[in-house]
Amino acid sequence: MGELVVVRHGQTEWSRSGQHTGVTDLPLLPEGEDDARRLRSVLGQRQITHAFVSPLLRARRTAELAGLFDGNVETALEPDLVEVDYGGYEGLTTPEIIDGLGRPWSLWADGTVPGETPGENLAQVATRVDRVLDRVRPLLADGDVALVAHGHVLRILTARWLRLGPEAGALFPLAPGRYGVLGHERERPALTGWNTGCP
Repeated sequence: MGELVVVRHGQTEWSRSGQHTGVTDLPLLPEGEDDARRLRSVLGQRQITHAFVSPLLRARRTAELAGLFDGNVETALEPDLVEVDYGGYEGLTTPEIIDGLGRPWSLWADGTVPGETPGENLAQVATRVDRVLDRVRPLLADGDVALVAHGHVLRILTARWLRLGPEAGALFPLAPGRYGVLGHERERPALTGWNTGCP
């Protein structure tokens, strides 16, 4: 039985500054590209048969530099792996959101508000990642599957893999350019590696 390797895209200007980046299509910074190149050696040591990649530029470029579009892996763009739609919080940092509200705020407890886009709640994102998991589970019979996407959507996907509610994604921070591994222990879904960097 294979494992899921979940990869967060490399560093962007907004991930460095702490701005919430949902639908805004930012490129990688040079250090983000370096992180993605380092992933190539790690992913190359695994038996990855399939990869699914968010269509946003920062994820596509990470997957490309990590070698997932080289022809050795069956790779496809997966719209359900786009980042959470932050709605009116797009481009804002958490302190800016808190200042605007005049009270504490957390995506995990409070969700988003409409803005130029409608925003999403955690249940909506969970529905998307559940579709991804339904698609990839049968593929694990043949080897590992890589998912290249974004911080919050991958955290929610991890919670759902572990049969937890989407709000449990709060427990799984994943830094830019880092990856985690979702597998099994005695047939039960398990977290087998997390927030791992590359040498």
